[in-house]
Amino acid sequence: MNTATLISVDEYLTTAYRPDCDFVDGELIERNLGTKDHSNLQGEIFGWFRDRRREFRLKAHVEQRIRVTPRRYRVPDVCVVPLPEPDEQIFTQPPYICIEILSPDDSFPKLQARLDDYLAMGVPNVWVLDPGSQRAWSIAREGHFEALDGILRTTDSRVILPLTELF
Repeated sequence: MNTATLISVDEYLTTAYRPDCDFVDGELIERNLGTKDHSNLQGEIFGWFRDRRREFRLKAHVEQRIRVTPRRYRVPDVCVVPLPEPDEQIFTQPPYICIEILSPDDSFPKLQARLDDYLAMGVPNVWVLDPGSQRAWSIAREGHFEALDGILRTTDSRVILPLTELF
């Protein structure tokens, strides 16, 4: 369940939360985490990209703060940036991919505001994976597109990720 607490941007940026929280227009928003399935999938995604970082010239980051607007900060489960990676502690430029992993209490309606923030920021590839059903979707303004063939692809086909390598 999400809880919200009103704080300033400065307080958010100078406070460490365990686990980290999103910050949306003055509200501190807890993220759903903590299940083994979520953690395992997050590790598999990170490892898949780590093993291919030289090939793709991309680097994955787990739970990296991203400033999507001056008053909104999101913490995707995994984000992927081109190399050389940004020289900043909180990313202010759109990552190449933002990946969210569904937790048992998550649903697309609950997740939609977060996905909309990534798209509005200009993130070209937004993916959602569900460890429970072993399904995945690419998210665009036009809708949610399930990877029915079992493969996630970036919009430019630079990355082709078979789901069998994660699940």
